[in-house]
Parts: sequence; C-alpha cells; structure tokens
Amino acid sequence: MHENVMIMFILVSSTKLVFSSYTDNFTIAKPSCNDTCGNIRIPFPFGITRDCCLADEFALTCYHTYFDPPKLFMGETNVEITNISLDGQITLLEPISHACFDSDGTRSSNFTEIQLGSYLTLNHTVNKFTMVGCSAMAVVAGSTIADQVVATAGAVQCNSEDDIIEETCNGVGCFKVEIPQNVSGYVVAIENLTDYSTRAWNYSSCTYAFVVVDTAFNFSKDNLTNLSRVKSLPVVADWGVRNETCDKASNTTSYACVSANSTCYNPTNGYGYRCHCEHGFQGNPYLPQGCQDIDECKKNSRACNKDARCNNTIGNYTCTCPKNYEGNGMGEDGCKRKAPIDMKITYISIGVASGVICLLLGIIFLYLERKRRSHNKMKRRFFLQNGGHMLQEKLAKREASEMVTIFSSLELQKATNNFHNSMIIGRGGFGTVYKGILADRRTVAIKRSIRVDPTQIEQFINEVVILSQINHRNVVILLGCCLETDVPLLVYEFVSNGTLSSHLHDEAKACVLDWNTRLKIAAETAGVLSYLHSSASTPIIHRDVKSDNILLDHNLTVKVSDFGASKLVPVDLAQLSTMVQGTFGYLDPEYMQTNQLTEKSDVYSFGVVLLELVTGRKALSFNRPVEEKSLSNYFLYVLKQDLLVKIIDEKIVGLENMEQISTVCKLAKECLNVKGEDRPSMKEVAMELEGLILREKHSWATNVDDEEEMKSLIPNDHDGTSGVGFDSIGMDHIVLPINDGGR
Repeated sequence: MHENVMIMFILVSSTKLVFSSYTDNFTIAKPSCNDTCGNIRIPFPFGITRDCCLADEFALTCYHTYFDPPKLFMGETNVEITNISLDGQITLLEPISHACFDSDGTRSSNFTEIQLGSYLTLNHTVNKFTMVGCSAMAVVAGSTIADQVVATAGAVQCNSEDDIIEETCNGVGCFKVEIPQNVSGYVVAIENLTDYSTRAWNYSSCTYAFVVVDTAFNFSKDNLTNLSRVKSLPVVADWGVRNETCDKASNTTSYACVSANSTCYNPTNGYGYRCHCEHGFQGNPYLPQGCQDIDECKKNSRACNKDARCNNTIGNYTCTCPKNYEGNGMGEDGCKRKAPIDMKITYISIGVASGVICLLLGIIFLYLERKRRSHNKMKRRFFLQNGGHMLQEKLAKREASEMVTIFSSLELQKATNNFHNSMIIGRGGFGTVYKGILADRRTVAIKRSIRVDPTQIEQFINEVVILSQINHRNVVILLGCCLETDVPLLVYEFVSNGTLSSHLHDEAKACVLDWNTRLKIAAETAGVLSYLHSSASTPIIHRDVKSDNILLDHNLTVKVSDFGASKLVPVDLAQLSTMVQGTFGYLDPEYMQTNQLTEKSDVYSFGVVLLELVTGRKALSFNRPVEEKSLSNYFLYVLKQDLLVKIIDEKIVGLENMEQISTVCKLAKECLNVKGEDRPSMKEVAMELEGLILREKHSWATNVDDEEEMKSLIPNDHDGTSGVGFDSIGMDHIVLPINDGGR
C-alpha cells in the first residue's frame, strides 16, 4: 500500500510543476494552431506543426490513440513533455539508471544518456542529481553549451537499516547533490562498491541514479525496493530563443519579442534570450499584441484602501480617496480624513492656483503650437522647393506609383537616430551616407547631399522617377526619397559587403578575388551599363563609373550605385574651372573638350575598371612614380613596350587564364580610345565578356585566327593609334570619392 502511494505521489508531483499560470484568458498560440495536447497547453514559440512554431527545434508531436490519453513529445523523439512555461521552463520525463543483482549474484545495469537538444539546458536550481541504494557510487557527466565536460558524483552506504532516515538524503540509502550550470546533455552511470553476497543486511538488490526535480521526489525506505516500478521522473529544462543575446537579436528581423509592452532578457542559465511582458501586462510576448493590460482593480480586490476607488490604467492602476480624505489610497493608511480648515481660504487658494496653472499651460501650448506650425511650414517649403509637387504629379500618372516611396523627414530621423554620427557609413564629395533601420525593420542606406542646384530640381525629379523604375539584379535599388529637408534625401537598399575598390586594394580581401570572380564582376558590371544604355525604358548614362561605385553583396554579386550623382552638385561660373562631373582617373578625355559626358564616356570609365581588375592597381595614385600615377596612361605605355606582364596582378596569373587576361586587356585598350566614336558600345563589351565566361569567341574587335597571337599578351602597338594624348590630365588627377547607398 505504501509503495503505491509513493509512486502516485511522484507522478502527481510531476504534473504540478507549473512555473507560470495559464488561468487568465489570453491567447498563447498562433491563430489557427492547436494550443493544447490533452491537458498540456502549448504556447508559441512551440507548436505541433512547423507553421505553428518559431523554428524546427520548437516543433512538438501530440500522440494519442483510442485507448490512451494524448501525450506530448519533443519533436520526433520519445521524450515526453508534461508542462511548458512561458517563463522559460519545460518539464520532461526522463528514464532512471539502475544497477541490480539477480538472486545468483549476477549484475545487470544500464546507463542513461540524455541529449536535450540545441536550445535546452538543465535547470541547475530546480533539479538535483539523486541516488538511491546501498554500497554504490554514481556519476553524472555532462557537456555544457561551451563544449566543456563537467561531472558530479555521489556515494551511498547502508551499514544498518536503522541508520536510514525517512525523507533525508544524507548518503545513507539516499544521496542528493546539485548539478552544474549550462548542461545541455548528460550521462548517468552506476558502480557498485561491494559484492552482492557481502551485504550487511537484507537491503535492496538494486541501486538507482537519476536527475529529478527536487520537490517531486521525497525519499522513503521503501524506495530501496519499489523504484523499479517507476520508469521515468520529471526533469526541468530551461529553453531560450536562438543562441544570441538581447542586444544582437534586437537588431535583426528575426527578433522574437514582437509584442508591444514586452521586453527581452538574457537568462543566467542556458542558450539565447527570452521575452516577457512588462509589469502590468500579461500574455505571450512572442505573439503580436500578445501582452495585454491587467485590470488590477478586478484581479485584486485589495489593490486599494477599502475607502478608496480603484482606477485601472494601461500597465498600472491608481487609487483615489473619497472627498475630504487625502493620501495615495493604498495600504491601511492610504486614505486619511483632512484636518478641518477654513474652506473659504481653501477655495481662494485653489482658484488662484488653477488660474496660474491654466495661464502657464496656455503659454506653453501656444509656444508649442507655434513651433509645430513653423516646423510644418518649413517642411512644406522644403518639399515644394525640392520638387515635391512635381514628383507627386508624375507618380499620379504612373500605374505602379508604389515603386518609389516619398518618406517623411520624421521617418528617416527615427531610422538614423536623428542622423547621429554613429550611423554614418560613408562620406564623399557629394554628401554623407547613413545606415538606417525603418519602422518595418528594413535596413537601408540614406544619402544626404551637401547642396542642390535649384535650377536642376526638375532634372533631379525626372531622374528619381526614372531610376526608381530600374529593376535589375545588379543595380542598387532606389527605394524612395525625402523632400522635407533643406536638401533631398535618397533612400537606397543596403549592401553590406563594401565596394569593389575596397576589395581590390586590400591585401586580405584581394586574395578572395581570383580571376574567375573578377571576370564575373566585369561581366555583371558591363551587363548593367549595357542595360542602362540600350534596354531601359529611358536610356541612362551613369556618368561616374568607377570601382568605388561598384558594390558587392555577401555573394560577391555586383550592385552598381550612384547614378548621375554629379547632377546634385551646383555648377556655376565661379566653380566651372574646379568642379568636374565624374572622377579623375576614370574621366573621358573628350570631356575636357566638349564638357559633356556620353554613353561612350561610360565605356571609357569601364575600361579603367577593367584595368583595376587585371592589375589590382588604383586608377590614380600619387604614391607611384610620375609615369605610373595614371593607370590608363601607364597601361598604354607598357602595352607599346610589350611589358604588360609587369603590371598584371600576380594573384590572378596562371597558364590556364592568360588567354582570357590577354583578351580582357585588348578589350580595355579599345575602351580607352581617345575618341569616343572609336570605342565599342557597352552592349558589345558585355557580349565579349559573357562570351569569355561561356568560352565562346564573339569578339567585336577582331576574329583571331592565329593561335600564337591568342597565347601572347598584348602585342606592341608601334603606330601610336591606341595611345592617348592627355598627359596633363593624368598628371593633375584628383580623386573625388563618392560614398553611395549601402557603402
């Protein structure tokens, strides 16, 4: 009889290990998802199906048959779950290790190996490592989340049955010890200290060892014989969301604390982070709108003094004492009767005080209202000044006006922490680029120009409308603009891996750019420029092609940026001699005569980018000798001298790719022709590079039939037709770096 009572006590105790109450009526699971399995409630992030849980590790299985009640299991395993708490605990049923002797003295034993999974750790305060038996030793060895091995051991002795004390685990018949912190898996093993035949008295032939919730197991002498009937005992594990801290997780799109009025905290034991509702709220913080206000006045009848009136507020409550009483209305002395005073003086004082307060409030209100109107008037003036009305009219005529967004200045101030210096990701001759996080958690790059030419506003608005329609995988997407500030703000998609220039001219990064990768980058860039010149609905000239304006994503895929940036810079008579559209080192020599940039200007600039890819050198560097400052001039010089091998980047040189390098060098030479009409189009350049990648020979320049010519590097060009005659430009190059979206 006593044995059955003990076993029932253990099983009943395991079902009462509740760390948070679900008695209040609030939603705990995602819509259309089961929130129970039998009498066990299943809160999100856990769920029965993949669509109902946060991630695969939180998927559970509810198993039931016609004869057996439903049981909840962890994933596809046989580990049974009896309770899940939103406070970060989950109760599991784990097996018991034992070592027994048969009547003939034969020993049989087992050891328990438990792997809790990728997001669970043993609770080191609730659980205890427990051993029941005589003349034996048990060890629990575990692995921590830091891949460290920890172990705890204990031993039991039974010299006499009289030494055993009920409900006491002091090493005689029973032993308990605390378990280490951050254990994610463990093994329990038992070793007998004496032979079965040498027992001092008739104690049990079995020894048991297990991890169990301390309050779920009270030792009794009968446990020495009746624990064989118990197959498993409750164990509490701590769970967390992902292996991140709150600070890191809060800046990601996968942040789990999605409910308003919820906060994140880092647990002292185990993985990741957890969420909970703020004080005065209850519910599931992992669900949108999951944390609901608690009506303390209904829930707690003693929230206020018996004479006071309770008033529920969002997240809190207040207590109001009745007339002629004073105090905060809380506790035994919360409301006290006012001392008798002259009521006339009281009324006069109240009237004067009220008048002064109303006057002050009125002054403050008028000041704030005037300031608000002035601010709105200024924003409206900037909006019209920057062409906002013109942009709205153009968008109204388009069927897909949602392709470009007009952001408010308040949105972008919040996204950049009021344009704080810590959010700056780049500076250039045309302005500053900030990293921003929008309200929908999208990360963007916000470009803030230094100045805008008022005469170019209509051209700027047309450009915004045209660029917003570009839908090309290798173009940085223009998401929208803000016109409520003194200068327009452009909002681009965020590209995090930096520029082609930063990769080519950094020793560590350049090693990653092998020849095939560089050829792919060249082909993708050429494809973008070809698309802009000939395939876009409105032809677009980039005007500032350079390695600084070619961004790379995490897959080293090209993202071309900064279209027509020079249009945003005022050019007047005073600046005409110093202000140049484009960047020296990449600048079309014809521009110095015509003062106009054309499609063939993009071809010239792209030719310089090809040289950077082949040589690994900067387009313009004052650290090199005079004759080597301009990469394009020096390239054409060594080309004539048959010394091209001297400047090819040694990181890409190989017998298997020399033919391709030779072809690319010839292509660069054609792009660098002084006269624009002698240069190929970007479509022809793109086809040539794509042909190289596909090992097809579609050269636009010449059909090479001589195999020896293909094997050699660029032949000496003694007729001078491919040279350039702008040494003065090469000597006076000035780099105007432009940081753009995503840099």
